[in-house]
Amino acid sequence: AAMTGVWISGGDNNVFTQIGLIVLVGLSAKNAILIVEFARELEFAGRTPVQAAIEASRLRLRPILMTSLAFVMGVLPLVLSTGAGAEMRSAMGVAVFAGMIGVTAFGLFLTPVFYVLMRRLAGNRALKLHGAVPHAIA
Repeated sequence: AAMTGVWISGGDNNVFTQIGLIVLVGLSAKNAILIVEFARELEFAGRTPVQAAIEASRLRLRPILMTSLAFVMGVLPLVLSTGAGAEMRSAMGVAVFAGMIGVTAFGLFLTPVFYVLMRRLAGNRALKLHGAVPHAIA
C-alpha cells in the first residue's frame, strides 16, 4: 500500500521512503501485538483460539483505529508540504500516509487469521507451558 501511494503520487523509492517503511513496520507490529496479546489472555481464560481472536479484534478495534487515524492525520502536513525541502517531507509522508491506511486495513483482518493459524500449528504448547488447561482447537 505504501509503495502504491508513492507510485500514484509520482514519487520514487528513495531513502526517505524507506525510512517511512521502517516506521510502518513498527506501527503495524504495535497493532498486531495489541490484538495478539488480548487473544492470548482470552485463550488462557478458556476461550478457543477462534473465539479469542474474534473477541480480541472486537475489543481492540477502536483503539487501533483511533491511533492509526491520529497518525495518518499527523503525517498529512508532510504529504501536503510545499516550499523548501518539500520533496523530502512529501516522499516520507506519502509512503507513511498510504502505508498506514493499508497496514490498518490489512492488519485488522489478517492478524486474527494468522493468530488462529499459528495456534493450530503450535497446538497447545503455549497453554501447557503456562499451566492452563488445554482445549480442543476448533
